[in-house]
Amino acid sequence: MAVSTMDSESAQTPQPQTDLTEGGRSLLSAGALSARLSTQGKHYVCGSIAAFTNIVVTFPIQKVLFRQQLHGVFVTEAVRQLQRDGLRNLYRGLLPPLLQKSTTVAIMFGLYEDFSRLLLDQAKGSGVPELVTRSFAAALAGTTEALLTPFERVQTLLQDHRHHGRFNNTVHTFRTLLTEYGVRECYRGLVPIILRNGPSNVLFFGLRGPIKEQLPEVTSRAGHMMNDFVCGGVLGAALGIMFYPLNVVKSRAQSQVGGAFQPCRQVLLTVWRERGGSLAMLFRGAHLNYHRSLLSWGIINATYELLLKEMTK
Repeated sequence: MAVSTMDSESAQTPQPQTDLTEGGRSLLSAGALSARLSTQGKHYVCGSIAAFTNIVVTFPIQKVLFRQQLHGVFVTEAVRQLQRDGLRNLYRGLLPPLLQKSTTVAIMFGLYEDFSRLLLDQAKGSGVPELVTRSFAAALAGTTEALLTPFERVQTLLQDHRHHGRFNNTVHTFRTLLTEYGVRECYRGLVPIILRNGPSNVLFFGLRGPIKEQLPEVTSRAGHMMNDFVCGGVLGAALGIMFYPLNVVKSRAQSQVGGAFQPCRQVLLTVWRERGGSLAMLFRGAHLNYHRSLLSWGIINATYELLLKEMTK
């Protein structure tokens, strides 16, 4: 299948050349090797900076959304809760998502490129459609992101006002979980994260190129940034709605400290019963999540593409 059916930026990524070797030793010069590593590493750097920018801008919105997911309240009540907590607590819990998102988005973009390069090279002449190969690369990258679940775990505990008296900061929360409960407790909520990350990555990278191709053709830098913002924002918002119930399950599971690990399906049924079997209540906060995702992924995609173009010059 044509490359244009997947991520358009990926299509422009130079394919690795076979190293010249003699007796098992690479004949690549140090300068060529450094340049090659720089070319491959730029996706990680661009993804990390893009995510950092996004988190700083949208963190207060994320806190309001988290309260809605956890308690099923209206946005006005969630905002009142944050007002009662005070301004000093508004950015409480910022460090975990800053570290987690900067790392996971770097992994998302970087590993997608690396896995795509590796798998496409292995699949040459096999007849496997490129769309399938790149989709598998996206799923692998998304699943690898789940290794950083402890950051989402700590973020949840620091954002939950019921734990304000128990956990002081990021380091204290990690230390408490590890010493009192062990490493396994840090990975509570892992299953919904894996179920969310893999498929959402496949859809994001699979549709990013085709959506951008449907936007008006532009020539200016500002025009390209706007198209990248719209493309990333629309995709992020749509995927945010699609996988919203999994985020509700994740928030509920990770708000618990200690005790038995409940299956993902059981947590969902518990939330469903508590909210009166109402689909509208299950999706409480989805409208804010839509707008947050629109803004967040617009910022991430536009910043990533801008930095990538600058680093490629």
